[in-house]
Amino acid sequence: MRANRRNSEYASLKIPGFYAHTLDDRPSEEWQRLEEHLKGVADRAAEFSHAFNAKEWGWLAGLWHDLGKYSEAFQSYLLSETDADSHKSESTGRIDHSTAGARHAVSSRPILGHLLAFPIAGHHSGLLDTIRDGACLESRLMKCIESWEGAPEHILTRSCPDPPVFIQEALGRHDAFGISFFVRMIFSCLVDADFLDTEAFMNPEKASHRPRWPTDILKLIENELNQYIEELNPPDTEVNCQRDCVRKACLAAADRDPGIFSLTVPTGGGKTLSSLAFALKHAIRHSMNRIIYVVPFTSIIDQNADVLRRVTNSLLEGGIPNLVVEHHSNLDPQSETTTSRLASENWDAPLILTTGVQFYESLFANRSSRCRKLHNIANAVVILDEAQTIPVDLLQPCLKALHELQANYHATVVLCTATQPAIHHRGDFPIGLKLQPDHEIVPDTDTLFSILKRVTVEQESVIPDEDLTNRLMAQERVLCIVNTRGHARRLASLLGEDNGHFHLSALMCPQHRSEWLKKMKKRLETGEVCRVVSTRLIEAGVDIDFPVVFRAMAGLDSIAQAAGRCNRNGDLESGRVVVFESEDKAAERFLKDTASSTRQVLPLYSDPMSLEAVEHYFRLYYWDQSERWDAKGILNEFHLNQNPDLPFLFGFSRVASRFRLIEETGIPIIIPWGSEGAKLCDELRNAWPGPGIDLMRKLQRFTVQIPLRTWHELGDRVCETVHDQYHILGLPEVHYSRITGLTLENDPAERLIA
Repeated sequence: MRANRRNSEYASLKIPGFYAHTLDDRPSEEWQRLEEHLKGVADRAAEFSHAFNAKEWGWLAGLWHDLGKYSEAFQSYLLSETDADSHKSESTGRIDHSTAGARHAVSSRPILGHLLAFPIAGHHSGLLDTIRDGACLESRLMKCIESWEGAPEHILTRSCPDPPVFIQEALGRHDAFGISFFVRMIFSCLVDADFLDTEAFMNPEKASHRPRWPTDILKLIENELNQYIEELNPPDTEVNCQRDCVRKACLAAADRDPGIFSLTVPTGGGKTLSSLAFALKHAIRHSMNRIIYVVPFTSIIDQNADVLRRVTNSLLEGGIPNLVVEHHSNLDPQSETTTSRLASENWDAPLILTTGVQFYESLFANRSSRCRKLHNIANAVVILDEAQTIPVDLLQPCLKALHELQANYHATVVLCTATQPAIHHRGDFPIGLKLQPDHEIVPDTDTLFSILKRVTVEQESVIPDEDLTNRLMAQERVLCIVNTRGHARRLASLLGEDNGHFHLSALMCPQHRSEWLKKMKKRLETGEVCRVVSTRLIEAGVDIDFPVVFRAMAGLDSIAQAAGRCNRNGDLESGRVVVFESEDKAAERFLKDTASSTRQVLPLYSDPMSLEAVEHYFRLYYWDQSERWDAKGILNEFHLNQNPDLPFLFGFSRVASRFRLIEETGIPIIIPWGSEGAKLCDELRNAWPGPGIDLMRKLQRFTVQIPLRTWHELGDRVCETVHDQYHILGLPEVHYSRITGLTLENDPAERLIA
């Protein structure tokens, strides 16, 4: 697409127009006009921001975001350089075309114009800090940039409107976090609109394949869910009667006003389908757009996805595009390119399944590819499965973000838990989320928990691994849950290979785990021997039933989850849950905070699963640790300033680097597991210029995370790197076991949980 021969056309900008994007080996008449791009992005961003009453703000962000492309330098650059990756970070030496719009926003309306300057200045490089050494909004606004005097007056003279009422109120009470959240949402609208408009021009075929659903799609899904539940026809047991009562309570609550809801149901009480029934009816009743289901662990996404796909299968067979998007962090690109941005998820689907890590870290991210989805949380129902899994050190910022979504962005948040609610507002927990009196979906939780009590919990002291193995061998059907991958692998080795012996951990790719779970369930249904050693990944979202469960000491909420895999359907008079101390003290330190609180509570209650015991646990672990609620100082990065030149002191970049639900998420390794995994790896190698979103989704089921230190020690020796950032395991017959998954020499994963 090099076109130096055309430079004369642009002498002194004597040209018929200005361009936003070019096409390889196509005449300039077929390039995208700049004004067309600005209006296209403005219209899309306005549509997105309409969900939170900020349509004019989204429209102006889109209209002004590329004003710098009206410079002679940028137009000459389009003629002289390949535009295949013009959306790279501005640090690459490309022509700065985003500072102009930020500067114009500030000059258009001092003080409030900065609310547009942040998203416009960062729509390629990411949301910037106001002040810091190096790149920041202050330096960008003072930067010497190319003249963009060719911009039309009718674009420049648009006035910056008053902000939405909720932002005016936030300004009045000096709520810096609320204002910064608004900036983040406008940023999301802008970057998603920019990516979609760019894709529509650069790759119209790909854009045409983006799915479209009927306007009544949620009603269609609701009909399918009702039929699915009717066809289940479960046996008339006490457990199933209570599951039906929970579902009816969810349907009754769905007509209530949007807000924060709580669904407190013991494990095995049917929360997944019941919460979906609530979400669908509630979303239809209040004209909401989608359901977002947030699970605590990556490892259980596939279990929930299987349920949702069974529910919606007939719609897919009828030609409606895939309704369910699974999205977690395993294959998020580490570098920003046009391809990676266009392939990033924007959550434009009726049903989203994601993890707490992806959900919360995206809410505090600054990269455009991670933030483009955020505006689609507005006007959605967000179901938080086991909401109490938020780390105590990040409690306050997470809860403030949830409050913002509900209060100002028309989202309903459902707090699902199998234990005493942990993050509700109370006298000794002032940062908790406030519920309306009628927003506890199941009002009589005491009775429900009493009826669904199906296990007896026994506590034991240290059980050495060899003794533990002998006790497991004495049971024909037994589950043992421990706290680290290494411990699970050692116990599996002690059990020995047998058709009835299984190991589960995140060292196995999700596809591998799913295959193992199917085999386990079949053996349990037929009464065959089934002994399983697993990490905590089996504790939530996995519908499996053992008569006996051993659980290494952990948080009381984790023990309650483990108990949910025992006598799950109430077929026995009572199942047995044995809580024991592990001999692997090095491994147990990973859960020392939660385990310590549990040790204080267990001796005080005859039933450690009682609501009173769990409330005591959360008081020790959550409510009495106010000094840790924002241990990383996230909220301290947002302030208002008396200086009108820099009225908002926001640390978007610093927060993004500091906010980590899991301190070390590691490097994803793609496993060529089975014929499908090998085929997908070949597709990845041949994808040019990089993998599309469909391939990325499929590959998520074939990934394993390894620690950074393992990657530095072994990565280059055991992996093939493609497209500079995706790593495929080489020699899987050597480094990947069908029994225990990824096996690397001197693997620090021995010490990792899950």
